[in-house]
Amino acid sequence: MNLWIAEQFKSDAKVAETHETSINMESNLAGTFLYCTHNHRIKKYFEVPVCKSSCNQRIRIILTPGSQTTGFRTMAKAKTKERPIILITNDDGVTAPGIRNLVEAVKDLGKIVVVAPDKPQSGMGHAITIGQPLRMQRVTAFGDIEAWSCSGTPVDCVKLAVDKVLHRKPDICLSGINHGANHSINVIYSGTMSAAVEAAIESIPSIGFSLLDHSIDADFTGARKYTNLLVKEMLKRKMEKHMVLNVNIPAIEENLIKGAKLCRQAYAKYQENFLERDDPNGRKYFWLTGEFVNFDKGRDTDVWALKNNYVSVVPVQFDLTNYVLKTKLEKNWKL
Repeated sequence: MNLWIAEQFKSDAKVAETHETSINMESNLAGTFLYCTHNHRIKKYFEVPVCKSSCNQRIRIILTPGSQTTGFRTMAKAKTKERPIILITNDDGVTAPGIRNLVEAVKDLGKIVVVAPDKPQSGMGHAITIGQPLRMQRVTAFGDIEAWSCSGTPVDCVKLAVDKVLHRKPDICLSGINHGANHSINVIYSGTMSAAVEAAIESIPSIGFSLLDHSIDADFTGARKYTNLLVKEMLKRKMEKHMVLNVNIPAIEENLIKGAKLCRQAYAKYQENFLERDDPNGRKYFWLTGEFVNFDKGRDTDVWALKNNYVSVVPVQFDLTNYVLKTKLEKNWKL
């Protein structure tokens, strides 16, 4: 059909008198549309298109081979910039208050698509599902926003979102807002951060957000404010494709938060203890408990920032190479 339109234009002498411009062709579920130079949509193109919106402008179309989706390259400068596609996921489950607050914080910044676990997946780290099938189901928990629940892990959600929901990479991926801290060593175990890291592995800039409050009734006011601020900063400029940030927000009133601070990951960990108990059948089982201990006294760490009422922002990476040790070993080891 598009080639037929081009042939019709060749025989229309009046077209040569019109303003010569390249026109955008947009394809969606409703069909293919043209835009005039004033960016008015033209729905009829079985005859020489004339914009009827307000400018009555006749159009010359220059068709150029382009994307597989539309068949034509978008060329009109008059068309407003497309909104970024923002993939949102988490590890607390698609019904958790944290992910609802994340959507609320950024819904005006782009086209939101949610793909999140159908149940809590905290502590899953970078686990993926390989021994059983994955299932997805459309959910309406976010109103008009496209949302899916997934039977897999947070990392599964990112993989499925790219391959089966979006059929492309989103512009950015946001994970959270997690109920509980993901500072210091927690980043290793966190399903929230692993989803963000998975996105970065796939060259999708990402941020993982966590609020230091496990309560179902947690106050996300401050978290929404700083989430919005950081995502706006992220979208302002060209991003490093493997960028991933670990953001933690203190559980205090919004007006008490002093601001956001770029930090390094603290050396801190849990001193673990396994409670030993018997089940009703007399069989032993173990329950993991522990106490968080900070061994790092630096004032540039995420733990310090959070203790002093700052939002901590830690750039992290999936390359786990210890380059300092590598250099030392190259000098001292005879391999």
